[in-house]
Amino acid sequence: MSSLPTDRKKTADHDDVAAVLRLEGVTKRYGALTVTDDVDFVLGAGDRHALIGPNGAGKTTLFNLIAGRVPVTSGRIFLKGSEITRVREEVRARRGIGRTFQHSELFGSLDPVQNVVMALRRRRGARITIFPSRRKDHELRDQACQLLEQVGLPPELAHHVQDLAHGQRRQLEVAMALAQQPDVLLFDEPTAGMSTAETDVFRDIFRQLPADLAVVLIEHDLDVVFSLASQVTVLAAGSVIASGEPAAIRSSEEVRDAYLGTNLEGVFR
Repeated sequence: MSSLPTDRKKTADHDDVAAVLRLEGVTKRYGALTVTDDVDFVLGAGDRHALIGPNGAGKTTLFNLIAGRVPVTSGRIFLKGSEITRVREEVRARRGIGRTFQHSELFGSLDPVQNVVMALRRRRGARITIFPSRRKDHELRDQACQLLEQVGLPPELAHHVQDLAHGQRRQLEVAMALAQQPDVLLFDEPTAGMSTAETDVFRDIFRQLPADLAVVLIEHDLDVVFSLASQVTVLAAGSVIASGEPAAIRSSEEVRDAYLGTNLEGVFR
């Protein structure tokens, strides 16, 4: 179970073995602008945790801080009990933090299998050479095909990624993220721009993720959030204003105020 402690002592007392990811007082400022403000967060193996909030709440910035894309102003970040606050982004990825982005970051001129092979090579820290080992290349392609099938994307579907539909590109991103064998997987608005059918495919993929994989989901579609997450945290103006099970979030007046009167009842049909 994941939670957001209201005091630093609770965070410090949390069992580090159970905490795959832990944030203590994480703050990000750009001059006088505070984007995330004193955020505590604990994520355990197998957690399915959603991070929601109005536009500008600091959600993607928090992901950037966890992944190491931007440095924290203050606070500490731990992965599997080891502090990674000042560890570089690429090192964090190798240590177990995987991520998808709001906008696809794929190699458009390569086919889906080649994209996943690139991710597998990155995981292994292998150099990309002009004359790769045929045996290793064959092994990597087999693994890539298995990952593509795992996310419901036929390996032979397209000669180039640029020919894929939007939802299919998102499926490819998940396969590439899983190729990194992460302990923590961050989904940044995965269903943005998807059709209803594509969103349903993503839900199925999400539900079939490895049971021990810890997942954090940023998503504006609250119907998706409450159908997939067992815990929900709400950010507003960079601060955590509520965290708990979906039913508790639905009934929170503070959350309703943050969403400027959005009716949350409708997503619990």
